[in-house]
Amino acid sequence: MVVVGPAGRVDDAMALVDRGGVDVAMLDVNLGSAMCFPVAERLAALGIPFLFLTGYDGWTLPEPLRDVPLLAKPFNNNAVVAAVRALCDMEEGR
Repeated sequence: MVVVGPAGRVDDAMALVDRGGVDVAMLDVNLGSAMCFPVAERLAALGIPFLFLTGYDGWTLPEPLRDVPLLAKPFNNNAVVAAVRALCDMEEGR
């Protein structure tokens, strides 16, 4: 596995996705001045497994994205490792 990113802006994240080579993704809902939802929609359209990292409640997500796994802040390293493993398992099943 190769880590690409991080991307602190929606445009930067979209460029990483469009460049290819993204197998799974972890998205912070709040990317500074914008929300990550356009990136999430692109990942979903491409069938790339992803999850949200957020301090927001799941109900703040747009309706079509509410079934996406969510790792709530604050979280610890063990939770992040487990989440990445779960995403990788999803990617292997595609």
